[in-house]
Amino acid sequence: MPGDMNGFALAHHVATHWPHIEIVISSGRRKPEAGDMPEKATFLSKPFNTRIVHDHLRETLPNGKKPGPLKQAV
Repeated sequence: MPGDMNGFALAHHVATHWPHIEIVISSGRRKPEAGDMPEKATFLSKPFNTRIVHDHLRETLPNGKKPGPLKQAV
């Protein structure tokens, strides 16, 4: 990210100001350390695929907002 704020700092800012927002942080360069992420945030390590994101959404979103089944690629 440009400037002084990194993704973890942005996640804390969002969690403080908009606590209803589900936060997912992703990086292929850095793994979070203790205190890096807000309490309810989730970390997905890159590289990831469609299945990983889909499964995460199915686990975290409330009923009525969960994605349907993945379509098979042809």
